[in-house]
Amino acid sequence: MIKAVIRILVIFLLSILFYGNIYFWTDENGIKHFTNITPPLNETVEESKESNAVFENQLFRVLKVFDGDTIKVTGFDLTFKIRLVGIDSPEIGFKGQKSQPFSQKAKQHLAGLVDNKKVAINSYGTGAYNRQLAEVFVNNKNINIEMIRAGLAEVYTGRRPKKLDSQIYLKEELRARRAQKGMWIQGSSYKSPRQWRKEHPRK
Repeated sequence: MIKAVIRILVIFLLSILFYGNIYFWTDENGIKHFTNITPPLNETVEESKESNAVFENQLFRVLKVFDGDTIKVTGFDLTFKIRLVGIDSPEIGFKGQKSQPFSQKAKQHLAGLVDNKKVAINSYGTGAYNRQLAEVFVNNKNINIEMIRAGLAEVYTGRRPKKLDSQIYLKEELRARRAQKGMWIQGSSYKSPRQWRKEHPRK
């Protein structure tokens, strides 16, 4: 029995470290629970890598805004980071390093949109640093696209999830560029967050 419990715990810890999986179960009263920390051993627990099956019709409270494209949320026994999928905001300097122009404005704008609010999540799975890649919604408003519209994020130029409809993102970025909103006012001196990261690697 002890060996079985240890084996379950080891598998669970490995899954959290490498996959960021979410576990859910329904108690005897029919109430559904979620966790990405420690599922109860006395319940029949299911594991989900398809996060949307868990997040559907659920609201989470935003605890913290880290920058223009990363937040922390909590709800239903879950506390986790979200990387707003499909967008890339100017980089805030790490441990005293130089910050990219408009990085603080991007963070402030995102905070104004989501801080201490209830958000819905459309997840595209787990990305780097064990973060959920997701579209975030406040009252059905797509916050990812709002950051693009404000000129405080560009469309992410790396690999995007196949199921993500990038066309509206690209369309809104073009509008923001033409209107020179936010960071686009920099014109030819503008550097993408990706280029900035290459030139200013974390030490």
